[in-house]
Amino acid sequence: MSKVLVTGGAGFIGSHLVDRLVQEGFEVVVLDNLSSGSPENIKIHVENPKFQFIRGDVRVRGLVRRALRGVDCVFHLAAVASVDLSIRRPDIVNDVNVTGTLGLLEESRRADVEKFVFTSSCAVYGEPIKLPVDEEHPTRPLSPYGASKLAAEHYCSVYHRVYGLDTVILRLFNVYGPRQERSPYGGVISRFIERLRRGLAPVIFGGTQTRDFVYVGDAVEALMLAMRSKDCIGMTINVGSGVEVSIRELADKLIKIFGLRVRPILSRPRPGDVSRMCADIRRAKEVLRFEPKTSLEDGLKACIKA
Repeated sequence: MSKVLVTGGAGFIGSHLVDRLVQEGFEVVVLDNLSSGSPENIKIHVENPKFQFIRGDVRVRGLVRRALRGVDCVFHLAAVASVDLSIRRPDIVNDVNVTGTLGLLEESRRADVEKFVFTSSCAVYGEPIKLPVDEEHPTRPLSPYGASKLAAEHYCSVYHRVYGLDTVILRLFNVYGPRQERSPYGGVISRFIERLRRGLAPVIFGGTQTRDFVYVGDAVEALMLAMRSKDCIGMTINVGSGVEVSIRELADKLIKIFGLRVRPILSRPRPGDVSRMCADIRRAKEVLRFEPKTSLEDGLKACIKA
């Protein structure tokens, strides 16, 4: 494969993926409407003759067809990723995350794309009934966002079974790293860091939740492995660290790194949040030969330095 399309390539994860692809010599097309992505994330590539940026919405079929010309592999990261917005406006989230994915799948099929890599979310699982969560765990989303990702997954699977499009679904857990703070959907780590930079205590919604944090560089490695692997076609694969970390422990680690004398502020849980989460990544290890390499401590320090 020599030419790839990254939808949402100006976003947090997408821009790190673009960096890796350009570094390895791929011809890269980015389609992004910049609703949550930033031109700052991809500015170092704009003069590269093997890089093309198309500003536009993944729901606009004409732009999608233009972006797909000569493309061998599609990485579909464009999405509305806000749980809060999905609760307020489920119609918008469904339109982008489901209808947008369906249109991209159809145009990819017509363009004879060789591989379609879809980035889904652990939000499809809802509240776990067992931990760690493997790919056979029941899917019971707690938010319209999670439901939209699950519906898009089903379309990817159908396009593989019915039309023969080689698809793979990666269910990303809590990805973090540099540039996350530039997104309006920045995760808990970027919010904690932002407050600690100002000498303020981090705010924890709930107090007892746990999450599986995976560094963005490791998530990008999983995406690259999925593109190259023939064994993962038609599969759904968890991408996480395989380590369960409490939000309180996360806050304490960051407070220690900053050297502050503050205590986290506990607030009410937010709707749509699960209480515990941790990925079973055995399939990723066996099929993709994926191995997360960045410890939480090293990843947090990289976020602070960025």
